[in-house]
Amino acid sequence: MKRVILAVLFSVQALSGVLVVAQDSFFTRWQDRVRKTSSQQPGWAVPVVAPSSGLVQLARIDVLHQWTSTHTSTWNYGNSKGFNFIPYYKTEVDVNLPPYVEHNTPKAVDGAGDFSMVVKYRPFAGGAEQGNYSTSFQVAATGATGSYKNGTARTTINPTLILGKGFGRFDVQSSLGGTLPVGSVHTIGRTIVWNTVAQYQVARIFWPEVEVNASYFHLGPNNGKSQTFVTPGLMVSRIKLRKDPRDRLGLVFGGGMQIATSTYHAYDHGLVLTGRLTF
Repeated sequence: MKRVILAVLFSVQALSGVLVVAQDSFFTRWQDRVRKTSSQQPGWAVPVVAPSSGLVQLARIDVLHQWTSTHTSTWNYGNSKGFNFIPYYKTEVDVNLPPYVEHNTPKAVDGAGDFSMVVKYRPFAGGAEQGNYSTSFQVAATGATGSYKNGTARTTINPTLILGKGFGRFDVQSSLGGTLPVGSVHTIGRTIVWNTVAQYQVARIFWPEVEVNASYFHLGPNNGKSQTFVTPGLMVSRIKLRKDPRDRLGLVFGGGMQIATSTYHAYDHGLVLTGRLTF
C-alpha cells in the first residue's frame, strides 16, 4: 500500500512539474512572438482615437465626455476598449468590453453598450531602418448587446484598411473603413469612417498629435450627412515599469479634445482620456 501511495505522490509531483514547465514554455513563446512582431514595425504611439497601423498587446480603458449645443453631456466609461493580444506573428486579436453610458438627461436611460471583437493582420511593415512604415487590415464585429438603446440595433461588421508612414520623428497614419449592419440597412444606414492622424515624437516618450475623424452616412436617419472632428491630443508612450529590457510591462496614457468642424455633428466637443498597460 505504501508503494502505491508513494507511486501516486511521485506521479502527481512529476505531472505538476511538467505542467509548470509547459506553462512557462507557453508564455515564453508567446512573449517571444510579441517582441519579434513588435520589433518589425515602427515604434509609434497608438493614437488617442484613430486605430494604429501597427500591432499592439495591451490592456486599455478610455473615458469619453461629450457636450452638445443644448448643454447636455454624456459620459462613456470604457469607450468600447478592452484587451489587445498578439497571439500569432503579424496578427492581433482584440476583446472590447461593453462600455457604460451615462446620459445626464431624463430623456435617455443609462446602461451598458455593445460587446465587440477585432481581428487585425499586418502583412507589411518596417522599422526605422527598414522604411519606417506599416500596413494592416482589420475586421471588427459588434454585437447588439447594449441595454436601453445604448448600442447598435443590429450586429455590425466593420472592415478597415490602415496605412502608416514615418519620416524621422514625424509620422502619418490613415484608416478607411465602414460600419455595415447585417440587417435593417435602410433603417440603420451604413457609415464610412475615415481617420487621419499626424504625430511627432518629442524627447523619448511625448507624442503630440492632431487627428481628423470623419464619418459619412448613407441611408438611415442621417442619410447624406457627414460629421468631422479635429482632435488635438498628446500621448505619453511609454513609461517602462521594470528595468529588464526584454520586459514589456509599461504605462501609456494621454488624451485629446474632439472639436466639431462640420455643419452636422452629434455633439460639439468630446474630451477623450485614455490609459493603457502594455504587457
